[in-house]
Amino acid sequence: MADAAGRLTKLAEEVLGAKLPVRIRAWDRSEFGPPGAPVLVFRNRRALRRLLFKPGELGLARAWVAGDLDIEGDLYEALDLLAGLIWERGTAAPAPRRAPLLRALARPEIRAAAKELLTLAGAPLPPSPPAEEARTRRGPLHTLLRDKEAISHHYDVGNDFYALVLGPSMVYSCAYWESPDATLEQAQRDKLDLICRKLGLAEGQRLLDVGCGWGSMVLHAAREYGVRAVGITLSEEQAAYARKRVAEEGLADRVEIRVQDYREIHDEPFDAISSIGMAEHVGRARYAEYASALYALLKPGGRLLNHQIARRPLDDEDTYHVDEFIDRYVFPDGELAPVGRTAGALEDAGFEVRDVEVLREHYALTLRRWVANLEARWKEAVRLTTPGRARVWRLYMAASALSFERNRIGVNQVLAVRTPDSGASGLPLRPRVWQG
Repeated sequence: MADAAGRLTKLAEEVLGAKLPVRIRAWDRSEFGPPGAPVLVFRNRRALRRLLFKPGELGLARAWVAGDLDIEGDLYEALDLLAGLIWERGTAAPAPRRAPLLRALARPEIRAAAKELLTLAGAPLPPSPPAEEARTRRGPLHTLLRDKEAISHHYDVGNDFYALVLGPSMVYSCAYWESPDATLEQAQRDKLDLICRKLGLAEGQRLLDVGCGWGSMVLHAAREYGVRAVGITLSEEQAAYARKRVAEEGLADRVEIRVQDYREIHDEPFDAISSIGMAEHVGRARYAEYASALYALLKPGGRLLNHQIARRPLDDEDTYHVDEFIDRYVFPDGELAPVGRTAGALEDAGFEVRDVEVLREHYALTLRRWVANLEARWKEAVRLTTPGRARVWRLYMAASALSFERNRIGVNQVLAVRTPDSGASGLPLRPRVWQG
């Protein structure tokens, strides 16, 4: 088919009633659009077929992961330009809405035009989803088994791959930046130390790290503050890696790593609990249970540091849904909540919320460093996992960086205390000093 790029552009612009902000290059080598703009590349007819048979975010995700659709030029610029067409919800009116292009693609007359285009392109059947897509899940959300399967999908993709992306710190959560020029490793160490100070850790105390990842928090707390630490994860690969690190640092007498759900812990009490980037996996249906479980695991006077990504509140909270790309390829069953809801749930469980620190800009910096690590060693990353998996991580981290920068999502550290009956919280009068 001659000039496929021009025909694709014309169809899109008729739907939108506006000019496309990116350039289109099609499988027939035709190209159309504003000179100098990032190029959206349809590498084959299959990319268009995926959009026809699954119009919306999922079709685009499948085309990207499979390598049928690509971007040439600055990835961040392209995503920023396309955000309003593909996935962005209005910031002025927070109730979710389908982006213009996706709404139009769902209209019968537009789909008919697209089918005609595909007939000319000789693409009659829908392609199978990429192998990296999470398999269909059945049964209630956030059961013990379903949560373990969801965690495995995201984290059991190879420790060497994560080491390449995360760097030596092996910390998979927002770093804490003194300045944008700091190293990622120093910013992650500063984050771990900040959490230890907020928790008031001291020699001989007992710490629980919920969702311990590759063990960085429990290792730092045991090595620098002399605590006895238990780290729990649902990922077998993370646990094996963390145990190896514990042994290599000679901390086996002070650090224990378990493959265990927070609902299965029965050896309380703990002096302090850290939960860093784990609560996003809990889900609305289980959040009250999560907060109550952590409250019960703490001694009176014990502190919880809950580090969690948050979304903006919606006019109608019942309409909230997880983006299909994230649900199918990144964090199956993950759910975000506004920070106010998180704080309220902790208070309902009995906690006294003492401090909330917003780290939104810090996460944008962190994600850009992870993307840079991945891009710098792309061929090795592909070898360590799959081309599709590497493409998933590149897209979701770059898009997430923009989401944090534009205040579509945030991340917060909530410090809460199981305040004893005496009312003595144990916190200093000026808590931001974070001493003791």
